[in-house]
Amino acid sequence: MVRHMFSNLLLLWSIGHDLYITGQTYQEPKSWKDQNLYSVPLDMDVRLRRLDLSNNFIRQLHTLALPYLEQLDLSSNQLDLISEGAFEKLARLEELNLSRNALNNDVGSNSKALRSINSLKSLDISMNDLSDDAVELFLRNKSSLNQLKMTGNALTRLSHNLFKESKGLRAITIDDNQISVIEQGTFEPLSQLEMLNLARNNLAHICDFKLPQVKYLNLSRNSVEFFVTREDDKLYRLEILDLSHNKLLYFPIVPKLNSLRYLHLQNNLIGALNSEATMVSEANALYSEIMSEKRVRKNNLHSNWRQMPLIYIDLSYNHFRSLPLETLSRLTSLETLNFSFNCLQNITWNVRKDESGFHRQLFFPSLKYLNLQSNGLAHISPLFLKALTQIETLNLQDNSVQPCASVDQSTQQINNTSCVLIGQLRTLKHLNLKENNIKMLQPNTFLKTSLVTLNLAGNSHMVMQRDALEGVQKTLQSLVISEINMTSSDLSLPCMPMLTQLNISNNHLDVIPSSLSCSPLTEIDIRNNQFVSLNYSLILALSVRLNLMYISGNYFNCCDSRWMIILQELKINLPDVNDTVCFERDGNIAMTEYLKDPSGYCLFHTKAQETHFGTVIIIVLFVIVILTVIIIITRKVCCTQRSFIV
Repeated sequence: MVRHMFSNLLLLWSIGHDLYITGQTYQEPKSWKDQNLYSVPLDMDVRLRRLDLSNNFIRQLHTLALPYLEQLDLSSNQLDLISEGAFEKLARLEELNLSRNALNNDVGSNSKALRSINSLKSLDISMNDLSDDAVELFLRNKSSLNQLKMTGNALTRLSHNLFKESKGLRAITIDDNQISVIEQGTFEPLSQLEMLNLARNNLAHICDFKLPQVKYLNLSRNSVEFFVTREDDKLYRLEILDLSHNKLLYFPIVPKLNSLRYLHLQNNLIGALNSEATMVSEANALYSEIMSEKRVRKNNLHSNWRQMPLIYIDLSYNHFRSLPLETLSRLTSLETLNFSFNCLQNITWNVRKDESGFHRQLFFPSLKYLNLQSNGLAHISPLFLKALTQIETLNLQDNSVQPCASVDQSTQQINNTSCVLIGQLRTLKHLNLKENNIKMLQPNTFLKTSLVTLNLAGNSHMVMQRDALEGVQKTLQSLVISEINMTSSDLSLPCMPMLTQLNISNNHLDVIPSSLSCSPLTEIDIRNNQFVSLNYSLILALSVRLNLMYISGNYFNCCDSRWMIILQELKINLPDVNDTVCFERDGNIAMTEYLKDPSGYCLFHTKAQETHFGTVIIIVLFVIVILTVIIIITRKVCCTQRSFIV
């Protein structure tokens, strides 16, 4: 113990001694951000390590005598002149942000000033309207630089000399320019380059990708029509490839030996060709043409995809009319597939037949998350569902899927059934069937699944039969049955001992099912229904675990709201209570106003309740007497009239 204390004291003395020798003590970062400065302050502490002068009106920069400064932010000024010796005394400067200025006005002087910084590791010269030649001047003598940002300039061409004096770069961002040409040899010499962002430019083709060192490549929002890699035996380190928002007609031909895990292909033209076979054939023909091969020797696309360790692919917002089963089934590590917003309509088992003439059974052995939202789907082949051996999350929102009742598949004509056999998906935990125009939810629809969350919202004409949730009532934790136009007589829910979230909003309900008393609900949404009151005993039982409740859009009776008072006393979160109204003898009032003095508003109502039964008896007797008198008088009048006639 004593030895440990002594060693700590010795360490503290050593640090203090070093600081004394150098004359340096720690100095907090200084910020003059948004101070309406027109020049650099003169009274700065020379011990500063970090200095923020961003968002001011500084136009000129002269010599800074800050020998310990490591980070300098001059972004978003009006800087157009940096004197040649401005940075000469910043021996330790590592990070410099000059973005959003006017450095293009005096490129010669401004670029010379940067050459004196020998230890610079990070440089941001974005948004300065710099041309191709200007950028080359700014990057001279930058051997220590490892991060470079040049977003939003006026670059059109990247020359092979651009980075010849900054070969230590590890991350380059040149997005939002006008680059249409990248000369051969521009990035290849950068052996340490790991991240390259070329998004929002005018690139049309990637004919021969040759950057095995890069781990992250962003080519999104260009005009790329194809991406091709020459087949060789190099191991490519590329893990994330973003080709979204381009004009791709084909899947990219990736390196033979690759490390690709995340592939973004959303918002392209893939699938616009007639079939998967046509697309694959044309992609391979294109490869042979680019590589100057006289004939197509093999299926490069599929052979390279087979070796790809991909776990995520986004193919949303393309033009697929059929699911490319042959291509996707080669991705044996694939866990997430986003296929939303295409034009599938049906998923049929279009795979090549085996030697016996039977359809081969392909599998997606690792696929856990599948998004098929907004495809106009009406039919999904049971053979495809059978291939989803590990599926956990299935999003079928905004389609025309009609779930089948779970029955023995041997009695089904498996390839001709018009409904979807959800019960085949034994591993399924999360299912979204929102907005499918489902007509009937039959008994045992989800039997044999492992559903934890179920969304049935927006099926406005759906009839939910008794036992529709049979088989999942013990596993469901979240249930959404909003916007179905159902009444309380239509809603029959079983006891669900795991249910914690329930949304029954936007219906015509006036009673919460009593079966929910056995559910440990933490969140419930009953907005926009026809509730006048809520069952006090049920709310009291639910309040043990209840944290959040939405109640607005109903027509509550102020004087029958003990349930509301208990929620308030237990401090249950009611986010929309300010939008909730209730009615009492004088009209509608805000629920919050009523809660300030419940007894005051309902005093008359309470007294009336005490004599309610007697009052009713008196009124009934009075009505009977009046009716009897009226009948007797009527009979006498009739008899008198008859006598007069006689």
